Amino acid sequence: MGTPLEPRSAQAEEVVERLEEEYPDSTISLRFSNRLELLVAVVLSAQCTDERVNEVTEELFEKYETAEDYAAASEEQLAEDIYGITFHNNKGGYLQGIGEILVEEHDGEVPDTMSALTDLPGVGRKTANVVLQHGHDIVEGIVVDTHVQRLSRRLGLTEAERPETIEPDLQEVVPAGKWQEFTHLLIDHGRAVCGARSADCNACVLADICPSERGDSEVDLASGESW
Repeated sequence: MGTPLEPRSAQAEEVVERLEEEYPDSTISLRFSNRLELLVAVVLSAQCTDERVNEVTEELFEKYETAEDYAAASEEQLAEDIYGITFHNNKGGYLQGIGEILVEEHDGEVPDTMSALTDLPGVGRKTANVVLQHGHDIVEGIVVDTHVQRLSRRLGLTEAERPETIEPDLQEVVPAGKWQEFTHLLIDHGRAVCGARSADCNACVLADICPSERGDSEVDLASGESW
């Protein structure tokens, strides 16, 4: 069992430092060329792999270039155009609704505030944080996706269970200048080493400071269940 550093801020700083060395090119994996494409890609990525989203958006972004294009399309047509994305019918409706609101309320542009973004269909705080960070260079929070949720609990950085309560916990201990990078580092590590069902603790650069390390620990702190 690894021994986490105290206080939690020291643990968080050490996690960031080690993962920076392990993943020096860590960044967002969705492909986009403007704010609208970013917004659409992030909405589509909910409960879907970035790889799949990138495959679908390659053609989607050629067909729909503006908010007006999405607003003018039917939900059914959009659902067909994103077929293969999880919950494509629902997300087709989101894209049409996003297009309408952007046209009617924001002159077709993607807004730059949390409140305006979360008023859009299919956009929660996680999605809004991504758009603010990578579309507007505004970092006011930490994106808590499934990897961040899992790893931050395993590493003893939070005991909270839901993203909306995990985020403020992490904001207290992760240096503000690292909030954006922190998400991408944990995503990369979650994909490469610390999977939900396939944690490879023998290959983990954090094993000695991880209280969930399965060499000695009987419990996965992410789930609260036995390994």
